[in-house]
Amino acid sequence: MNNGLNAQSDPTVQPVPASVMEAVDAADVTLSNPRWAVVALGANLGNRLDTLQGAIDALGDTPGLRVKAVSPVYETEPWGVEPGSQPSYLNAVVALKTTLPPSSLLERAHAIEEAFDRVREERWGPRTIDVDIVTYADVVSDDPVLTLPHPRAHLRSFVLAPWHDIDAEAQLPGRGPVGELLGTIGLTGVTARPDLELRLPE
Repeated sequence: MNNGLNAQSDPTVQPVPASVMEAVDAADVTLSNPRWAVVALGANLGNRLDTLQGAIDALGDTPGLRVKAVSPVYETEPWGVEPGSQPSYLNAVVALKTTLPPSSLLERAHAIEEAFDRVREERWGPRTIDVDIVTYADVVSDDPVLTLPHPRAHLRSFVLAPWHDIDAEAQLPGRGPVGELLGTIGLTGVTARPDLELRLPE
């Protein structure tokens, strides 16, 4: 793995049998019941860009998951807190294809946050990395452990804008076209950062 996320720092890394890897590699063409998911990433502590890339690489290293698209980077004022009380965020969205169920994808998201020393001390608090599942296929669920789609995605331009960049026809289940939602709330507090770039996992 890249950007400092290695077997020593990532508690989720375990040897993967060759047979499993072969099955995962074949998934792109023979996926058994593949599902599309959208994951939002945000970081406002430390080396934000490197952390975002490290999280993308960690997702790419997950058996049963392939990262298919990575959005442009946006810089965002912290949401839900007093202006100027926290550093700004870098945000991005990835689209992925997976054979994992939502619960396993959530476990992986939490493991990546833990590997990057995410601390959950306060709501809306600063964090090294935030890995949020925005959608999983067309699933709509009010499960408190994993509400799908993300209950505040339709209000967050820092999710909708990068998502729309990688999929102009995207739909947020139960809410409608992402482009229309973005047009309603606008881009206040969100700035494109074309000078920064994230890449697909190698």
